[in-house]
Amino acid sequence: MRISLADLMSGARHRARATVGAAAAEYARRWGWVVTPGARLTRGGRCSCGDHGCPAPGRHPLAGADQVGPGATAEDVHAVWARFPGASALLPAGHSFDAVEVSERVAVRAMVRLERMGTRLGPVLAAPRGRALFFVAPGAAAELPDLLYTMGWDDPELDLRPLGLGDHVTAPPSASSALSARWLRPPTPDTAPHPPEARLVLGALAYVCHRDRRPVERDRWLVPS
Repeated sequence: MRISLADLMSGARHRARATVGAAAAEYARRWGWVVTPGARLTRGGRCSCGDHGCPAPGRHPLAGADQVGPGATAEDVHAVWARFPGASALLPAGHSFDAVEVSERVAVRAMVRLERMGTRLGPVLAAPRGRALFFVAPGAAAELPDLLYTMGWDDPELDLRPLGLGDHVTAPPSASSALSARWLRPPTPDTAPHPPEARLVLGALAYVCHRDRRPVERDRWLVPS
């Protein structure tokens, strides 16, 4: 029996949908997170929703998509995802967690620093476009400016962004392997329901963000006029 390229592509898409659906079921049932079918980034870096001016490409729920959360069965989750082929697994911040976004380069360095300090980390996610997200206790996004100021990091140019209510996080896997998210530190039974307070990780993140920017500032002064 001959298998056509179309058959192979159809099978790959089916496996991708099944994998995303299985992951979404795990997020809801095992980790107690709210999850919803979301838009994704295309290979061209645009949002799959089709809006070229989309303000949150690959990071917003699909129109008409239902949320599922703790208590949902695997059948419930798969029924929701069956209505949205190719959808990503999107986690709304502000419920079980907020997040602090930095560059992935900063995240890797900060994780080493925090582990040496013995700090308990929550899940850490590598997002598309070279970004990374540290999951922290909900409510952190609203408190972050005051926390940074109290800790002596009131520099508005720090490459550090909070995500809270109204923001969404694209969780792995994705139907688009070219721009997939992946876990730098996967969720565990201890960290998923109880991510750390933001103040425990914020100092190290701000410090590494600051250090990461210094070579750029130095090189700028060395450029001949």
